[in-house]
Amino acid sequence: MDELQHECGIAALYHLPDGGTSAIVPPEGAAETSRLMPRVLLDLQNRGQLAAGFTTFNPDREQILETYKQLGTVIEAFRLSHPAKAESVMMEHAGRAAIGHVRYATCGRNSRNYAQPFERPHGCKWKWFSIAFNGQLANFQELRSELLALADYHLTRETDTEVLMHFIAHALRGDERPDLFDVFSDISRRFDGAFNVVFLNALGDMVVLRDPNGIRPLCYAQDGPLFAAASESVALLNLGFQDVRSLEPGEMIVIQDGVLRRRRFAPPQRRAHCFFEWIYFANVASVLDERSVYLARSRLGEELARQEHSLNRVPFDADTIVVPVPDTGKAAADAMAYALGLRSVEGLMRNRYVGRTFIDGENRGNRARLKYTPLREVLEGKRVLLIEDTIVRSTTLQSLLRHLRERGGAKEVHVRVACPPIVAPCFYGIDMSTIRELFAPRYMKGPQPTVAEQERMAADLGADSLFYLPVDAVARSIGLPADRLCQACLTGDYPTPAGERLYQLALRQRNDAAAQGRTYEQAAARSS
Repeated sequence: MDELQHECGIAALYHLPDGGTSAIVPPEGAAETSRLMPRVLLDLQNRGQLAAGFTTFNPDREQILETYKQLGTVIEAFRLSHPAKAESVMMEHAGRAAIGHVRYATCGRNSRNYAQPFERPHGCKWKWFSIAFNGQLANFQELRSELLALADYHLTRETDTEVLMHFIAHALRGDERPDLFDVFSDISRRFDGAFNVVFLNALGDMVVLRDPNGIRPLCYAQDGPLFAAASESVALLNLGFQDVRSLEPGEMIVIQDGVLRRRRFAPPQRRAHCFFEWIYFANVASVLDERSVYLARSRLGEELARQEHSLNRVPFDADTIVVPVPDTGKAAADAMAYALGLRSVEGLMRNRYVGRTFIDGENRGNRARLKYTPLREVLEGKRVLLIEDTIVRSTTLQSLLRHLRERGGAKEVHVRVACPPIVAPCFYGIDMSTIRELFAPRYMKGPQPTVAEQERMAADLGADSLFYLPVDAVARSIGLPADRLCQACLTGDYPTPAGERLYQLALRQRNDAAAQGRTYEQAAARSS
C-alpha cells in the first residue's frame, strides 16, 4: 500500500580511459556516457518521485563538474517528453562520468534546493566535488550540532546530505591530495545509520560506497570500459549489463587516476539488510544481495496460504476470490491463490497517472478513490481475500475497504497482510519515525497480535477479518537468516546505537500529546 515514503535512489556511470569497447556506450561515444543516466534513473523511479538530477564530469568543459536537477519525476525533470529540450540537457551536460539521484524526502523540505546531487565548487579540483546519498543518518542531529560548534560554520539545509557534504569537505581541507579510500574510511566511523554514497570530483575521481550494515541495497557492474552502479539491479540489467553484483556492506569502489579498485573501508559489522526492500520498496524485477524480490513476495503468498488453511475462516469455493492491492501485493496474491486453488483476479485497477498516494501526504483517504478503481463486474457478490503488502497508518486501507463494498459490491472483504505488524519507527530512511502514527501499536499489548486484537483491528477498519503474517515468515520468504535483516520496525531490535537511542525516545513520547514532529526532530529539541 502506498503509505510509505522511501528515501532515494542513487546511480553512477564511468567510462574508464583504457579497457576496450562496450556495446552499452551511447552512439554519441564515450565522452557522452552521461546520456545513459536518465535511463538508469527511470528504473529507480520507485525509490523517489519528488526530484531527479545528475552531475557530470567533462575535463574539456569550463564547468568541469556540471549539475542539473529539477523537481518532478525523471521524465519531468529531464524533459523526456520534449525531445528537443531533453537533447539540449544531454548536450549541455555531456560527460564521460556521472552520478545521479532520485529523491523522496525523509529528511528536509520538498524544494529544488534539497534535490540532489549536492555540488560543492572549489578552485582546487580535488576539493571540488558532488555527492548523492541514499539512506538516513540516525545520528544526523549530533553530527549537525558538531559542525555548527565549529567556528563560523553555517548549514543552509536541514538534511543529512549536507552534513555528509561538509564532513567530506572538512576531510579534504589540507594542502595535499588525499587517498579517497582514507577520506571515506575515516569519516564513515562517525556515521550511524544507512548511508550509501556516490561521489565525483573535478579530477574525475569517483567513489561508490555502501554502509557497513548494508541497510540499503547497492549494485554494480562492468562491461569492458563501462562501469555502473545503482541502488537496484534492474536498472543495470535493463541498460544491458550481464553480471550485476551487490556491493558488500562496508565496501567501496574507488576510481582514481582512471584505475578502479574495490576495497573494504570498514571492519565487518552486523549485517542488517532492510526487509522492506523485498516486501515493498524495490522493483519486483530486482535481485538484492542475491535474493530475488519477486520470489520473496511470492513466498510470502505461500506463507499466507498455509496460514489461511490453519485459520479456516473463509471457504475455498467459487464465491471466494483473491484480490491484490496493486502493485506490490500481486506476487503474494497470485502465489496464495494458486496454493489455495482459488482465482487471483484484478478486482482493483490502479490509475497510474495520479501518482503515488504519499506524494502530497495529506488526505490519503480521498486520494485512494482517485488512485484505485474497484471493478464491480469482478467483485459484486464475491467474498474477497484482499492481499495487502503491509499496513502502516491504515488511512488508505480504510478508505479502500469502503470503496470495495460501496463501489465494487463485494459481499465480504477479508484482509490478509503479507507482512507482520509495524510496531516501531524507522530511523534508516523510511518516513515513519514515531510510534503514535502507526496503526498496529494502538491495539497490541505484546510483541505479536492476538486473534482478538486482530479482530478489533478488522472491526475498526471495516473488514470482515484481518490477519498478519508472523515475524519469522519474513526471513523464510527472503531466504536470509533473521540476524542478517533489519526488522527493527517489526521487533524493536535496532542494528545501530543511535537507532536504539531514538527508539527509546519514541517509546517515551508515545503518549505525549505535546510531542510533535519526527522523533529525530524531538531529539534535537531536547538537546538544544
